[in-house]
Amino acid sequence: MPEEFPVRLACIMARRFAVLSILAATLCSQAFAAPEQWVEVSSQHFTVITDSNDKQGRHVLDQLERMRWMFHALFPKANVDPALPIMVIATKNEKGFQSLEPTAYLAKGQLHLAGYFLRTPDKNYILLRLDAQDQHPFSTIYHEYTHLQFSDAGEWLPLWLNEGFAEFFQSTEIRNKDALVGVPSFDDIQYLQLHRLMPIDTLLKVDNNSPYYHEEEKGSVFYAESWALTHYLEVTDHEKQLHQINVYLSLVHQHEDPVAAGEKAFGDLKKLQSSLQRYIQASSYKQFMLSSAAAPLDEASYKSKPLTQAQADAIRADCLVYIKRTEDARSLLSAVLKADPNNVQAHETMGYLAFQEGDRETARKWFGEAVKLDSQSYLANYYFAVMSMSNGGSLHDPQIEASLRAAARLNPKFAQAYDQLAALFSMRRENLDEAHLLSLHAVQLDPGNLGYRINTSNVLMAMGRYNDAADVLRNAAKLAKNPDEVDMVQSRLNQIESFLALGAKSGLVVNMQPQGVVTMETAEKVVAVDPTPKHPTEPAKGPKHVAVGIIRGVKCGYPAVIEFQVVTAKKQISVYSNDFTKIDLSVFGFTPKGDVNPCADFEGMKAEVEYVATSDKTVDGQAIAILLRK
Repeated sequence: MPEEFPVRLACIMARRFAVLSILAATLCSQAFAAPEQWVEVSSQHFTVITDSNDKQGRHVLDQLERMRWMFHALFPKANVDPALPIMVIATKNEKGFQSLEPTAYLAKGQLHLAGYFLRTPDKNYILLRLDAQDQHPFSTIYHEYTHLQFSDAGEWLPLWLNEGFAEFFQSTEIRNKDALVGVPSFDDIQYLQLHRLMPIDTLLKVDNNSPYYHEEEKGSVFYAESWALTHYLEVTDHEKQLHQINVYLSLVHQHEDPVAAGEKAFGDLKKLQSSLQRYIQASSYKQFMLSSAAAPLDEASYKSKPLTQAQADAIRADCLVYIKRTEDARSLLSAVLKADPNNVQAHETMGYLAFQEGDRETARKWFGEAVKLDSQSYLANYYFAVMSMSNGGSLHDPQIEASLRAAARLNPKFAQAYDQLAALFSMRRENLDEAHLLSLHAVQLDPGNLGYRINTSNVLMAMGRYNDAADVLRNAAKLAKNPDEVDMVQSRLNQIESFLALGAKSGLVVNMQPQGVVTMETAEKVVAVDPTPKHPTEPAKGPKHVAVGIIRGVKCGYPAVIEFQVVTAKKQISVYSNDFTKIDLSVFGFTPKGDVNPCADFEGMKAEVEYVATSDKTVDGQAIAILLRK
């Protein structure tokens, strides 16, 4: 549920009101252009590169720093400084902007963008077109920065409110001693007074695939009406001391349908439509004032330096990769590496390109070269380690741990580094106490990340704390944003509960030992089950074979290890998997009564088992697919 951050603001008409919630927004995509001379201007919080000039770059940087201060003043409990770096690419004209712009917006009849925000797994890009015509010269900057501040809620926040907040804040006027918030957009007002409003129930349902979000004519009314409704609700909540927006946000955050949530929070949507129409026609809009006399900005601390064409093109190519303009990125990278073979950014981006294409070994080589060229690149260190871990190499390679520790040291807010280091120790079955602390730190840095909580559960299982691991997953289920995430959490929870149930079913008591070994005690004997996989985890690259028969001798171990035999008419085939959740499982001729539990249900079933040979000659192979038959 979104948190409310009340703050006192002076209204232009000597009124005061409490600014509500911090939430929301994610735009996607981006784009950009070619230069004559590039310059980089940076502060502690932002990096701006532009093909305009140093003065323009400093002006953009200064406006972002002032907007950052304003958000901090309005939302003091919010983290206004994301862990991932913020790169602003400010192009001086439309041609430059279009060279980076998402292809979806280049077609005839699409919206003409003046800015775009892209949030990626490891950085943030803000794209700006400096020659855009607008009544407010920095409206695009403020619009995109609002998206960045609210981006954590982007996956669940309805698009109309996402854009409504950005439009509400984009007209902010930052002056020497104060800032005006909620300044009316005259372009939006004029457009809405001359055009028919779209039905509010339609507005509430617009998503990223809707023509109202892309097509120029429909998109104009969507943005304008989103602004008007947000402005109307903010003012109405203040004047009548209501909390309609907070109620609505709470409902949609709990996965309530946006229209149903609107009816509960705002009442009759047709009446709301009429009220909004009257509000627009009346043209009486209030503004709010925030004193900025104490804003601690030090423009003398801004640093600037010229960039070579290769340096600028490497950054632009990186942006193009994330925007999915792969061929344009590859062409630009080829030119960069020809002009500057030791360009670290280009090596990192080539690695990410290979990773996107599924070639992890090539990705590992590019990232490894980037680390050698610049050991201070936290991303190069991180991705080198991740590619090394996932490519079938030895998890005990000391360079993997060293690179992950370097990534965490170079960017202490980079949660992914802590998460992966915890996962490494968990898979090695060593340093488990540290692994637990690392996983908790990753969750603390990014509480909404479901994957970090799942990995925390994995660490607890490695420690033998199965009940604690199950509790973590039950809490994690509350954060699931869609059915796939719900299924992912539930399948892992089922594994743990099945493991515990097997012990209970056999009359055994499961005791959790500090070393991560599970002991099952009966009145007659103690049996120690070592959770470490007995067989190698290898890529399934060998020749494929199929065994048809009855599954016998099923044995399971922590956390998802399985061994069994397929008894055929002529012989017995021994297979295994160190992660049975990755086996392609299907059924034919019957419908299971519930979820199929490999450890409890496979025994005695007819099956076709596909497997590949491995380096372990004690078994026939590694199972990759199973078809169960009646």
